[in-house]
Amino acid sequence: MSGKISRNTPLIFKIAKEKFTAIEVGIFSPGEVAVESLSAGEIGYIVTGIKQPGIASVGDTVASMNDTLAPLPGYMLPRPVVWASIYPESQDDFTTLKQALGKLKLSDSSYTYEEESSGSLGRGFRCGFLGMLHLEIISERLHREFNLELVVTMPTITYEVTYKQGAKAGKREIIYSPAHFPDEGLLSEIKEPWVNITMITPIAYVNNIMPLLYEHEAELGDSENFGKDRTRLFLKMPLRELMRNFFDKLKSLSSGFASISYEIEGMRKADVVRLDILVADEVLPAFSRVVSRRIVEQEAESAVEKLHNILPRQMFVMNIQGKALGRIISSRKVSAFSKDVTQHMYGGDITRKMKLREKQKKGKKKMKERGKGKVNIPQDVFLKMMRS
Repeated sequence: MSGKISRNTPLIFKIAKEKFTAIEVGIFSPGEVAVESLSAGEIGYIVTGIKQPGIASVGDTVASMNDTLAPLPGYMLPRPVVWASIYPESQDDFTTLKQALGKLKLSDSSYTYEEESSGSLGRGFRCGFLGMLHLEIISERLHREFNLELVVTMPTITYEVTYKQGAKAGKREIIYSPAHFPDEGLLSEIKEPWVNITMITPIAYVNNIMPLLYEHEAELGDSENFGKDRTRLFLKMPLRELMRNFFDKLKSLSSGFASISYEIEGMRKADVVRLDILVADEVLPAFSRVVSRRIVEQEAESAVEKLHNILPRQMFVMNIQGKALGRIISSRKVSAFSKDVTQHMYGGDITRKMKLREKQKKGKKKMKERGKGKVNIPQDVFLKMMRS
């Protein structure tokens, strides 16, 4: 706002509280051209020499070391609202992925990432984004600029829960992962983020879109017609529902003509539950999700059916189950590999065949008890489920 910055001037980022010395100052003409100094009102650049990503961020105030004024108002730290885990398809690319995320952080400080480990997908990163579009942009940049093949888990949002009993009674907690979402009986209140949506569509498709809005729990506000045959709809919707393939369905129903923009409104009470997928009585955290109570049975049936179709058979019979609300609400059985142990026998007493079959049955039962029915899920099964 005032003053002058020259080369070798001691400076400070007011928000980040990081001190540095200007190595070079310059202007764009249109390329970078070094100059002796930059004065108030001029547009240019400062070479800081800071090597840590995330220190220099858009909106921070640069001031001299002796400046005692408060930073310029209006700056807000970006707060992630959508979370997803990113894993390399091959664990050999983990180091490359880590370096790529660090480089992208230099040009886009609004996303966050931290290392995490999954027993099924290996090492990866838990990333926070400003929205679904932001997630798509970062994923696409990692693929195009760094030639990385990635596994991106189903996007999730944060929930604010209040406990009603147990050691945490009365406490509030932010839940980032469906696998850590508490059981229903422990909670007195759940809150989730809602969004304000502005939708523009040709009038001819409005009747097609209305059932979709009901399906995704949208609240329809005002509407206005403009132009020749277009209308603008103002909606409010849970962010959770916006991520449930809403945009793809909207494009399909409107032949690609409808478009939306959205912004976070705030937190509201939510009626949601955690849906767990069990294989051979063992919960698989990678497949857990938080869904609306009214569609939990539909989601459980869909997930169990999909997993049933792609999961390889084992040497023993195993159950694939969807569990929510404290009970099993969907179940499919995967038959075991079978071998005709009597194929070498021709004729003779039927009791000989019955004894062999009974022996085979006992052997499979003993094997299941010994291994406690655990199933090793191949990685390609996880990939197919994540990309559904």
